[in-house]
Amino acid sequence: MLTIKRLAEYVGVTVRAVRHYHQTGLLPEPERDASGYRRYPAQAVVDLIRIRTLTAAGVPLTRVHELIRATPEQFAAAVEEIGQGLTQQIEELEHRKAGVAALQAGDRMFLPAEITGYLDELRALGVSERGVRFERDGWIVLAAAYPDQVPTWIAQKREQLADPDFRQFYVTYDQAHDWDPADPRLHDLADVMAARLRQEAAQTVHEVLTADEKSLLGAHVQDYSPAWIRLSELVRQRTTS
Repeated sequence: MLTIKRLAEYVGVTVRAVRHYHQTGLLPEPERDASGYRRYPAQAVVDLIRIRTLTAAGVPLTRVHELIRATPEQFAAAVEEIGQGLTQQIEELEHRKAGVAALQAGDRMFLPAEITGYLDELRALGVSERGVRFERDGWIVLAAAYPDQVPTWIAQKREQLADPDFRQFYVTYDQAHDWDPADPRLHDLADVMAARLRQEAAQTVHEVLTADEKSLLGAHVQDYSPAWIRLSELVRQRTTS
């Protein structure tokens, strides 16, 4: 007759595990002797070894009770069912693992190659990572809503980027994010932006966006910079007057 400590040591589990098996009904709890100790018979050793073996094999505790009392036929059927369940879990975990691995692709996970290439060009030009992030997030929205039109739009953007004047304008606009809203340079920049808007004859992204999408993209950018909000006001004054 073994105490709970000796039983646990003999089988290779913790006393806490034995008590847990008592609570779940997997292992019958013996009566205490006159000294107040639980005394376990040899059958408890056998049952506990079977419980430990089944749980170590990955059998859920909810099924262990069924298996240790099953006939050979029932045991084989239950094991096959459990195995199928584990196979499904493995497939789900592999799918999730692949998803996590794909995150290493960074922007390429969310955007087509021509857009990520454009973002890399902006970085090489000296645009801040903040500015690149604004562009990226905007393109994610557009690529989801207008996948067929995005190749045309990004081609237009890359054509613009080939113009030295546009590159200078873009870098200045990016830097203006941190300017004071009262900075007089905003007026000069607004002149340049208004002139560019008047010169654009080809269809642009904004001509096909809904009002809600324009608002979404505009708010996404402008909420970050009082200077940009002021710049937008100045450009609007110049293009509507």
